[in-house]
Amino acid sequence: LVSQIQPLHQIIRAMGLPLLAVEGVEADDVIATLVAQAVEQGQSVLISTGDKDIAQLVSPQVTLVNTMTGVVMDEAGVLEKFGVPPQRIVDYLTLMGDSVDNIPGVPNVGPKTAVKWLNQYGSLEGVIAHAHEVKGKVGESLRDSLSGLQLSHDLVKLKSDVELPCALDDLVRHDSDRDALREFFKEMEFKTWLKALLDDSQHQATTNEVDYQAILTKEAFTEWMAKLSDAEVFAFDTDTTIVNVMEARLVGVSFSVKAGEAAYVPLAHDYIDAPEQIPLDWVLAQLKLIFRDKDKVMVGQNLKYDLSILGNVGLEVKNQLRDTMLISYVLDASANRHDMDTLALKHLGKRTISFEEVAGKGAKQLTFNQIALEQAVPYAAEDADITLQLYETLWPEIEENHILKQVLETVEFPLVRALSHVERNGVMIDKQMLDEQSRELGQRILAYQEKAYQLAGGMFNLSSPKQLQQILYEKLGLPVLSKTPTGVPSTAEDVLQELAVDYPLPAVILAYRGLSKLKSTYTDALPQQICIRTGRIHTSYNQAVTATGRLSSTNPNLQNIPIRTEEGRKVRKAFIAPSGYKIVSADYSQIELRIMAHLSGDEGLLKAFADDLDVHSATASEVFGTPLEDVTADQRRHAKAINFGLIYGMSSYGLAKQLQVDRQVAQSYIDRYFKRYPSVHDYMERIREQARTQGYVETLLGRRLGIPEINSPNGARRKAAERAAINAPMQGTAADIIKIAMVALDDWLSSTVIKAKMIMQVHDELVFEVEESVVPKLIKQVDKMMSSAMKLKVPLKVDVNVGDSWGR
Repeated sequence: LVSQIQPLHQIIRAMGLPLLAVEGVEADDVIATLVAQAVEQGQSVLISTGDKDIAQLVSPQVTLVNTMTGVVMDEAGVLEKFGVPPQRIVDYLTLMGDSVDNIPGVPNVGPKTAVKWLNQYGSLEGVIAHAHEVKGKVGESLRDSLSGLQLSHDLVKLKSDVELPCALDDLVRHDSDRDALREFFKEMEFKTWLKALLDDSQHQATTNEVDYQAILTKEAFTEWMAKLSDAEVFAFDTDTTIVNVMEARLVGVSFSVKAGEAAYVPLAHDYIDAPEQIPLDWVLAQLKLIFRDKDKVMVGQNLKYDLSILGNVGLEVKNQLRDTMLISYVLDASANRHDMDTLALKHLGKRTISFEEVAGKGAKQLTFNQIALEQAVPYAAEDADITLQLYETLWPEIEENHILKQVLETVEFPLVRALSHVERNGVMIDKQMLDEQSRELGQRILAYQEKAYQLAGGMFNLSSPKQLQQILYEKLGLPVLSKTPTGVPSTAEDVLQELAVDYPLPAVILAYRGLSKLKSTYTDALPQQICIRTGRIHTSYNQAVTATGRLSSTNPNLQNIPIRTEEGRKVRKAFIAPSGYKIVSADYSQIELRIMAHLSGDEGLLKAFADDLDVHSATASEVFGTPLEDVTADQRRHAKAINFGLIYGMSSYGLAKQLQVDRQVAQSYIDRYFKRYPSVHDYMERIREQARTQGYVETLLGRRLGIPEINSPNGARRKAAERAAINAPMQGTAADIIKIAMVALDDWLSSTVIKAKMIMQVHDELVFEVEESVVPKLIKQVDKMMSSAMKLKVPLKVDVNVGDSWGR
């Protein structure tokens, strides 16, 4: 709180509000003094407060308002709330005392007793005069407290004669300092206030200062082609009918080569009375000349989308790519958003035109081809202009950090092209197979539902946490293992898993939830997401979402299909190869453990991987003191849990829960592990300290992974941050490795005539669609490029599988 006071005061002053702070004086006393001066001048006074002490100031001229609740209180309101009029509030508070303000009062006297005495005896003086008449223990307390009541009274009564550094008439509002406020709001990331500051009138003034042009003739376009040809760097953006890249139609393109100057080329606006536009084919033929220049830099915001739209119309971009979204992401991966509007507010202090402003909202929202050029041109041109300004603002920060520059130029920017290809390649699915799976799952879900009704002794909504909580804890009396933040017993999955060990209903609920999610998310939904034009599923890979650098997948999410359950594996079997082709999947083997071996330099782990041992069996042999050939399946299972648990920073408590053993037993496993692999323990301590000192950790490539809560005073958050600090370098390095492999394989596939496509990336796995006769050639190249993506102290091993489907 202390660190917030000074910037808060600066913001208040910049808003033009008078700020009065008198050294060594309570704010309440300053308020009381101002009230006295105002009343003396005959002014009416409104005090904004929720503090009961201020009620003593209420009079015919003075009213209170609690802006948190909206309650307004005059003299009648004070009497109604407290039971005494304003002139008796000091007496009332004196009798009750206040431990927060160190006012002793009379012990055990509450509001009812204080009101009763004051109404009976008229005032504090009357209560003191008749103290001998009050019976019982409360009377004894009153008599024992008489000597201190005058002090309590003096502490409660507000001073109204404080010497102020200004006159009442000086306290007037001035014009706000908009420039200062903009800088404060940018620095503090107060997005809502910043948007309000940059209101429509100011935004319109800003728009009038820029040069945004509509290009409607070949002559005007040719002039801009000359500007693009002369520019080393240009910003580019596309506008389309819809967001779905595989079904979107190109409506227009925009460019900028200089801040404040941009052009929009409408290509397919088809509203009534829309002006004639330059033919699309002619524009694309001209752009091809610009896009093939490998020395020129194309800047964009989420360039993958633009590349895919251009790819759909047959244009391939050879320019160097610079994506402002990815620049922001690499500079601060822990930030929540990297969209253009957020970045413009944060880095430029500018509010951009939103799509809703030009297209409307809800069911009546127009598609971009229906928007009149009067609105479309400023919106589209601004996108290119702001993107260029963001680049010119952010890129110098990258230039100063050669490591982050390397991450962008060797991994993230080249990956934009690779992901555009993968997304547009898509994957075939067997709709009939998924329909059949949906029917089977539906029958099993109904069976689990009936079983749950039997166990619960009646029907209820299995998807309702409230009803489930009542059944489990109130009706069946199961033990409460955890509560929600609101204090009710939890029905979260981890709680149900623990209860399912001893009780049948939680196990049934878990099975019901798992099958219901699989059905709704995949077997029902995937057939609806087949692209009509290609007959395939096309996911979208997000580069700027996760804090560790891993890709995420949306619309649909192909990375969360379960692989450990038979039902999940059956869904994967519906991802098929066309006739004459095979599905090839290549998965890094135990990549995070290999990265741990490299980072820690532990001789035991390095030797296990160098000798190509089963690392879980090798760990079991070390931890349990068993010859490698005698390791049991149970020991290997425990060792696997230890290996993966520790790289995720798991505690003995977490390991005990996972293995269902006593906590002391789990701790003994961890102690033995660290005794056998001491450098792993040293690494963990070292990385925790690094995170605490600098607030971030790094991948082997140098990508920064922020750990914002590493020094949190909240113990649970701090421990979670420490676990994240341990795992982030491994998970982030694994992400970098597979991205590097993807870029290399995409370059190879783009330059060869081999009939093969990269069609999916799922965590540490790449999936390809390959013509049968070239499967051996592809496997050889994939293994070579994936295993050599990054040089580690241990070999990178790739497991390759071939089949007619992803599930083989």
